[in-house]
Amino acid sequence: MNNLLSTSEVAKILRINRVNVFKKIKSGQIKAEKIGRNYVISKDEVLKALGLTIGEKSKAKIDEIVKRGVKEYGDVFKKLGKE
Repeated sequence: MNNLLSTSEVAKILRINRVNVFKKIKSGQIKAEKIGRNYVISKDEVLKALGLTIGEKSKAKIDEIVKRGVKEYGDVFKKLGKE
């Protein structure tokens, strides 16, 4: 099963035009691989762009925020949990 999509296919899925797909690739919002003159995007990247999955970088950032929140407000969370 092919796990790669063309920029045209991604544009249809995201309901944007191909130019905006290229802008998202260039800005790093969507990771793509260049094959010849064309880009291909994995289905996982499309799911991330749709917000259906969380990437490792986002998971790490969420974990960091949760740890900081627990460190700063742990006592408050405990009290709220008892109510």
